[in-house]
Amino acid sequence: MRLHHVVAAQDFNRGMLEELFDRARDMEGVVARGGSKLLDGMIMASLFYEESTRTRFSFESAMLRLGGSVISTENARQFSSVSKGETLEDTIRILNGYTDVIVMRHYESGAARRAADISRVPIINAGDGTGQHPTQAFLDLYTIQKELGRIDGIQIAVVGDLANGRTVRSLCYLLAKYRDVRIYLVAPEVVRMREDIKEYLARNDVRFVEESDLRSIAPIVDVLYQTRIQKERFGDRTEDYRAARGVYVVDRDLISRMKPDSIIMHPLPRVDEIDVEVDADPRAAYFRQAQNGVYIRMALLAACLARDLPAPGAADGNGSGIDASLISQLR
Repeated sequence: MRLHHVVAAQDFNRGMLEELFDRARDMEGVVARGGSKLLDGMIMASLFYEESTRTRFSFESAMLRLGGSVISTENARQFSSVSKGETLEDTIRILNGYTDVIVMRHYESGAARRAADISRVPIINAGDGTGQHPTQAFLDLYTIQKELGRIDGIQIAVVGDLANGRTVRSLCYLLAKYRDVRIYLVAPEVVRMREDIKEYLARNDVRFVEESDLRSIAPIVDVLYQTRIQKERFGDRTEDYRAARGVYVVDRDLISRMKPDSIIMHPLPRVDEIDVEVDADPRAAYFRQAQNGVYIRMALLAACLARDLPAPGAADGNGSGIDASLISQLR
């Protein structure tokens, strides 16, 4: 698998996802060995028009661990020529002369596609408005596979702001690639899942149901995927925000109803939708989930940039699962 742009989750088929996960497992070994020089001499631009902690830092960490370099802005909306009126297209054209890959987060849905349409270098969508966040969805699926040992046949509740949550939109696109998945869409009335995702699931024969009672389905789900009610997406609709916030909270009482081998996930950051007392429960996978973002993003950067990409999962003779040609590049 060689990649150019990474814009939308549905651009990936199941075979591509499985290879991506194989490469991510290899990258776990690379990190354990201190890094690699696979992308030595290459530069990644972090072009973020919205605030970010996990996504920006995990991408930058991924690039540095592969021997590359990073140029970065954490608030391009304010601290770049955008504040002077420069268009997104012109910004991308300029950065094409400075960098080998652009990781971009933007406040407008569809901005990543616009950038990809005119960019010579790879564009990786790190979230575009209420549209998509494909790399988050990749690491979410990777986490489910690592934690449960499977994706086929799971029952998953996606909870919270489903109307504005780009992470759950991208995740639903990917879950449709797997067999016998059942999705429970749990959201306050004002932020229920949009029709385009429900129509996509229906077209792809994915079983889903809109549910209002989280406690009634807690005992049957394998994955509880909680999300934040995103205040910044409501604008001046303060009454809608107040109506949505605090409706669904993961606390000790809720997890007492869950299966012992289930997991709790969250794309983070959280506000008050997961009680901190849940953190100590072994089913709380959200911090492990965030760590997996580094491995997935290393795999994506390698697939976009590496000139001689080793085959994924090839053993090095010591049973490590890391290809020998990749090990030879470790620091």
